[in-house]
Amino acid sequence: MTRIRSAANAVDRRSFLAATGAVGVSAGIGLALGAGGGTEEASAAPGKPAAPAVPGPRTSASPTRTVPARTTLDSVATPLDESAAFRRLGDGPGWDLVVRDELASGKSGRAERRTVLSSFVQLTDLHLTDVQHPVRTEYMRSQKVSAWRPQEALTVQGAVALVEQINALTQGPATGAPLSFAVTTGDNTDNNSRAELDWFLTVMNGGRFSPNTGDTRQYEGPQNSGERLYWHPEDGRRDTDKELGFPRIDGFLAATIRSVNSPGLRIPWYSTAGNHDGLASGAIADRSGFLAEFAVGSRKLYDVPDADATRLMEIISKGGDPTGTALVELLRDSKRRMRSITPDPSRAPFTPREYLNAHLDPKRAGNGPAGHGYTAANLDGDTLYYTFPMGENVTGISLDTTDRAGHFTGSLDTTQLKWLERTLKELRDGYVVVFSHHNSWTMTNTHPDPAHPGEARHNGDEVLALLKQHRNVLAWVNGHSHRNSVLAHDTFWEISTASHIDFPHLARVIEIADNGDGTLSLFTTLIESSAPHRTDFEDLSQTGLAALYRELALNAPGATTKPAGKAADRNTELLLKR
Repeated sequence: MTRIRSAANAVDRRSFLAATGAVGVSAGIGLALGAGGGTEEASAAPGKPAAPAVPGPRTSASPTRTVPARTTLDSVATPLDESAAFRRLGDGPGWDLVVRDELASGKSGRAERRTVLSSFVQLTDLHLTDVQHPVRTEYMRSQKVSAWRPQEALTVQGAVALVEQINALTQGPATGAPLSFAVTTGDNTDNNSRAELDWFLTVMNGGRFSPNTGDTRQYEGPQNSGERLYWHPEDGRRDTDKELGFPRIDGFLAATIRSVNSPGLRIPWYSTAGNHDGLASGAIADRSGFLAEFAVGSRKLYDVPDADATRLMEIISKGGDPTGTALVELLRDSKRRMRSITPDPSRAPFTPREYLNAHLDPKRAGNGPAGHGYTAANLDGDTLYYTFPMGENVTGISLDTTDRAGHFTGSLDTTQLKWLERTLKELRDGYVVVFSHHNSWTMTNTHPDPAHPGEARHNGDEVLALLKQHRNVLAWVNGHSHRNSVLAHDTFWEISTASHIDFPHLARVIEIADNGDGTLSLFTTLIESSAPHRTDFEDLSQTGLAALYRELALNAPGATTKPAGKAADRNTELLLKR
């Protein structure tokens, strides 16, 4: 059963602890089709108002601002007028804290007995996106509106604002314990490109860079392609999104590729890989090398006949083409419809080994740890899984759930499953939290990995069965489905967090505490980025773009309220017997 406790009570408790010192931490193809991510029910906004014109932009850098230590207990970005064709955001009431006692009963006085074991932040599905990348399949939007989303050009600005918010928090909102580290749970990049990997590591570690590929002087992508399928913010002609109320914003495209500055996380962070970090479009094992070559080339496709888009969507959504034969054939047959763009070698895909080397680069250490969880042993073994310390007697296990044979759903190979079993036994005297990209219900891919012929793949049910055998497991923390979900699994909790590319753009603080009475409490508190809820179309500063990122996502055709989940999937206290 669940019980709701008011946000006011949670804030009072946090303030008390802080004061008394009472405690001691593309869309790629998969997302475009709604399988394993994001929006599943397309419902265009009603009405076709004229797109509002906006005066010339303010593009000067915003002055340094103080970021409040805000969580969704305090306030949540909320539409001001749900009936508007293009909904504007403002400050809305926070979400309550829900006590969930399906796995243990809460005992009175536990807050005063509590000892904090670990306090950290989970970031998931950042999808830092090069929207000018040639392999992207935006043209499938003609058959499914969520195949391209108007907010995608602002993923970097939004991610930097999330880093700012984490830095402002410093401590867990439920216990007041200092945040010890952050961990990503995959899909850090969108197109598996070297440029996006560089952006991700710079966002996390700090630095200035330009989120742009190809022509250094101008944007070259769907939003100035002339195709009415996409939102063209800088002209007055009708397009798919302007007919739904999207505004005209002069200077938008130049602003999206201007350099940004990330402060980098002030706490150590650990990395977990997702399917978009290892496969073309998050779904394709490019064995022929055609897509890798096409990615760095000088041609891009923006529009295809409806019949071709329908055929490709049907093939990929069924998972029957993990090597991308249908996409390659479409690109080969569409040369005459392609347009010229500036080629760029940084759009090349990165291999798992290159992913490891980038993390292990001493220049990428940031606030540590060196390798962000990965070590030379991962290079030697060609693996992307590891363990790491989370606090007193708590160990994290980061898994690699991407099947290199292709497809956007996940699984584990036999070698990794046996390693997980051995590791859980070795850690029997302590507590364990498992991290992965895929969640239990999206681990359904058992395509054999061509690099390991004959080795079986294991689905989510098998992983659940293994975790249930080990009472030291407290939680399985993951992402992938782009929605909040908290499930009780007999002896542990599965905590799945919404993405930072689809509205409402969330990450999650997780605090683990021993209540001193034979129970543990796992607090999960969602956070938004530091960007203001209210958007100003004239403000094209880095902060202004981060705010616009959230509002465009709210209004993206096909977007729903499902990613936020229900109250019991958001801010919670999850009780466990121990």
